[in-house]
Amino acid sequence: MKIPPSYPCEVSIIVVSFNTRDLLRECLRSLVAECGRLLEGKSAEILVVDNASADGSADMVDREFSPSAVSVRLIRSDVNLGFGVANNLAIEAAEGRYLVLLNSDAFFHPGTLTVALAHMDATPEVGVGGGRLKSPNGEDQLSACPFNSIWHDALVLTGLSDRFPHSRILGAPDSTRAHPDQQAEVDWLVGAFLILRREALVKVGLFDPAFFLYSEEVDLCRRIKLAGFQVMYWPDIVVTHLGGQSSSQMPSMKLSAHAREVVLWRMRSTLLYYRKHHGGQAHLAQWLELLLYTMRQLRNLRSSDPARRERGHEAGQLKRLMKQAWRETNGGRKSPPRPW
Repeated sequence: MKIPPSYPCEVSIIVVSFNTRDLLRECLRSLVAECGRLLEGKSAEILVVDNASADGSADMVDREFSPSAVSVRLIRSDVNLGFGVANNLAIEAAEGRYLVLLNSDAFFHPGTLTVALAHMDATPEVGVGGGRLKSPNGEDQLSACPFNSIWHDALVLTGLSDRFPHSRILGAPDSTRAHPDQQAEVDWLVGAFLILRREALVKVGLFDPAFFLYSEEVDLCRRIKLAGFQVMYWPDIVVTHLGGQSSSQMPSMKLSAHAREVVLWRMRSTLLYYRKHHGGQAHLAQWLELLLYTMRQLRNLRSSDPARRERGHEAGQLKRLMKQAWRETNGGRKSPPRPW
C-alpha cells in the first residue's frame, strides 16, 4: 500500500456486507446523508464489498446507489472472504486520505463523521481511532478493550465481567465501561467502527488474512501500537450498532448450526491470535475453555431442571468445538482454508 501524492477525497468509507441487504440499504442511506454534512471542501466515497451474498445485496447497491450524490463503488466477491480480507480489498482500492470501516448494521449519529476527521487531523500520532458504540436503546456497548490475556478471557467466558462491569478488577476486559465519557488511549477497538490513518497501514500492513472473523482488529491494533502509533477512543464519535450483543453468554446460548459455526470461528481466531502473539499460551487458551465447559457440564447435566441439563449438553458441544478448532488450526499454527 502506498501514499499517493494527492487524494481525490478526504475519506473512504468501507462497508463489508454478507446477506444484510435491508440493513445495508439503511446503512448506505445514512452514510450518504452523513457525507452530505461534511464541511465544505471535504468529500467522501463509499466502497461496499459484497461477500457473495445470496440475498441480492450487491444488485441492490448497483440499482439504488449508483446514481447517488456520493460516489458508491461496489466490489463483488464470488466467495465469502471474511471481514479482514474483504476490507483489505477495499482499502487497496480506496482513494481517501483516511479510511473508515463501518459495519452494515452501524449508523453514525449526525455530524460525527466530521468529528472523527477533525480528531485525526489534530492528532497525527494516532494510527487508528474508534468511537462510543451504543445499542438502539441508547445503552453503551463494548467499544474498546485491553489486549487479550488468559485472565481477561476467563472473566469474559465466566460472565463475571458482565456481572460486575464497574469493578476495576472484574470489569477490566472493557476499557471504557467505567468512564465511557472520557477520551482514552486504549489497546484495541471493536471493529464495528474504525478510522484508520494510511501512514499506519503503510508501516504495518493490512489485516492479517489468517483471521476470517474475530481477532483481526485486535491483531491490527496491536501491530499499529508496536509501530509507535496510538490507538484512541473518542466518546464524542457516537455510533449506533444494532449488533454487539455479547457472545460470551454461553450458559444461555442455544447452539443452532449457525451458532456453532460462529463459535467455531471465534475459537479458531482465539488460538491463531494467541499462537501469533503469545506462543505457547495458545495451550492455556485451549485449556481454559475446556476446563470451564467441563465444570459447566458437571454442574448441570445431573440436575432435575431441564434448562440446566440443556446447558450441560451445550457445554459438551462447546468442548467438542474447541477440540475441533485446535485440530483444524494445528494449535493456532495455521489458518484453515477459507471460506471458513
